Amino acid sequence: MAKNESIYYATGRRKTSAARVFLKPGKGTFTINGKKFDEYLSRMQSQMVIQQPIELLSQGGKFDAEITVAGGGESGQAGAIRLGITRALIAFNPEWKSELKKAGYVTRDPRMVERKKYGLAGARARFQYSKR
Repeated sequence: MAKNESIYYATGRRKTSAARVFLKPGKGTFTINGKKFDEYLSRMQSQMVIQQPIELLSQGGKFDAEITVAGGGESGQAGAIRLGITRALIAFNPEWKSELKKAGYVTRDPRMVERKKYGLAGARARFQYSKR
């Protein structure tokens, strides 16, 4: 890494996943937990999701991303990475915020699994009633 190279850091979260994104100007390589992003994310949909903010801004191939992500499944991790990349891009150039916000990438998705309640089979499901 060169001395005057600036790195932009952001955190993204979705469901129970948390992603730390380190973005720097480069050739467009994405590494997630030490692997290439297409090796780490098996589904094409997940691979597409994490590239959306950069493609929207027509900045493909201009940024390298070093990402560490933990918790949740592939869908939640992809959403967390997308939010982290979006926040890092805004840190790089605040003028992009309105375009990214219009596309809906700046908002954190607050949906999480509802906790199981005591005395119930699940979060809301009751045990089956037996008359006899």
